[in-house]
Amino acid sequence: MYSASAKIHALSKVSKPQAPKQGMTMNTYPRTFSHIGISVPDVERAVVFYSKVMGWYQIMKPTVITEESDTPIGQMCIDVFGKGWGSFKIAHMSTGDKIGVEIFEFKNNENPKDFEYWKTSTFHFCVQDPDVEGLVEKIVAHGGKQRMPIREYYPGEKPYRMVYVEDPFGLIFEVYSHSYELTYSQGAY
Repeated sequence: MYSASAKIHALSKVSKPQAPKQGMTMNTYPRTFSHIGISVPDVERAVVFYSKVMGWYQIMKPTVITEESDTPIGQMCIDVFGKGWGSFKIAHMSTGDKIGVEIFEFKNNENPKDFEYWKTSTFHFCVQDPDVEGLVEKIVAHGGKQRMPIREYYPGEKPYRMVYVEDPFGLIFEVYSHSYELTYSQGAY
């Protein structure tokens, strides 16, 4: 029979964090992706589009956030956007692999005039669907655009395909047929 202190001592040895392996520190593990925020001119239409076309589900319906410092969300938004934004609408959705999508509608929303990919910013995100052609057809049928032909990374060798598209609100994104890791693990170019 073991005493209570012996059991605690034994458990503390089991649950103690292990020292990092050589070359790794406690802070260099791969982080997971939580969510992305996108800005659109009409949050309700965007929720419909992304529900019908991508199958994303709504976590929080469109809600108005007002500029004020009395609530945590109001203060957080002042911290992020500064002062003078007044109010905006936001909806929360989630993808099939549990990645969040925050959809913002700001009063002073502007569609970019050009695709300024060279400017420091996030210039696209990517979704994965083995039926690239079918998803592109759906995007176009719901008011989006196909920005290029569907291309193969390894023509005649592997079925990895990609295409850039645009939603009805001007947001550019990419569609892959296979996972990112699988596509690039052999060096796509």
